[in-house]
Amino acid sequence: MARVTVEDCVEKVPNRFELVMLAAQRARNISRGEAPAVERDNDKNPVVALREIAEGKIALEALQNDLIKTLQRVPEPEPTSEEVMDLLPTESNIFAGMDISPEEVAAEEAGGDAGAEEDIEAAIARELGG
Repeated sequence: MARVTVEDCVEKVPNRFELVMLAAQRARNISRGEAPAVERDNDKNPVVALREIAEGKIALEALQNDLIKTLQRVPEPEPTSEEVMDLLPTESNIFAGMDISPEEVAAEEAGGDAGAEEDIEAAIARELGG
């Protein structure tokens, strides 16, 4: 076959959009180093791919699976159990970097708001110089 036409290929792949996708994938595979199934005849990879499809020299289902595989996005891996444990709030990492201990927090919570009011009054008095 000296020239390939779309009509030759549509007999094998009726959907023209799918034909373009499959031919593009096959052309990429050829450019990556796969051997062409037909003589190159000084043609570029897309033409060689179309000629292969028209002559039925390649398995279309395998080419379609290869296309799907290359278009898939791989999700990020799930964190390991150690990474998950680091993300969970615990006493050790809640109070990390704070100047207050869990015991002091518990004491302040038990004391109610009276201590907080005294602290505010003392801070105001210091600011006012009195």
